[in-house]
Amino acid sequence: MDMKLEVVILPVSDADRAKAFYVGQLGWRLDADFPINDGYRIVQVTPPGSECSVIFGEGLSEQQPGTLHGLQLTVTDIVAALQELASRGVTVSGPFRDSTGAFRHAGTGHRVPGLHPDRASYGTFGAFEDPDGNGWFLQEITERAPGR
Repeated sequence: MDMKLEVVILPVSDADRAKAFYVGQLGWRLDADFPINDGYRIVQVTPPGSECSVIFGEGLSEQQPGTLHGLQLTVTDIVAALQELASRGVTVSGPFRDSTGAFRHAGTGHRVPGLHPDRASYGTFGAFEDPDGNGWFLQEITERAPGR
C-alpha cells in the first residue's frame, strides 16, 4: 500500500500575512482559501513541483505559531535556489553543510559555511524562516540514492 505525505499543517499567527509570504513572496501555488466561519479558515499552498501541500489558517493547529522547524524542500541547484529566494526578499542562510557530512544537526552549531567540497548530492543546505519563525531547509539533491 502506498502512503504519501499529502499535507503539512503550519502554525501561523496571521493567515493573511502567511498567504502573502508563501504565495506573494515565495511564489507558491494557492490551492484553496476557505473561510469556513469565524475562527476557522483553511489556506492551502503548494511549493513548485511538490506533491505535498502546506495548510495554514485559523483553528487548524494547537501548536504555537513559529514552532515548526526542520521542514525541508529539495532543490537541484542550491545556489540558484538561494539566489531566487533572496531576489524575492527572503532572508536566507547558506549554502552550508553539516560538520559530520551527514544530514544536518538542529540549530546552527554544526554548520560549515559553503558548498559540500565535492558538491555531493544530499550534502549542501540552505535555510529560511517564514514571518512567524517556522524554519525551512533546502537540500541540494542532484542524484537520488538507490530506491528513491
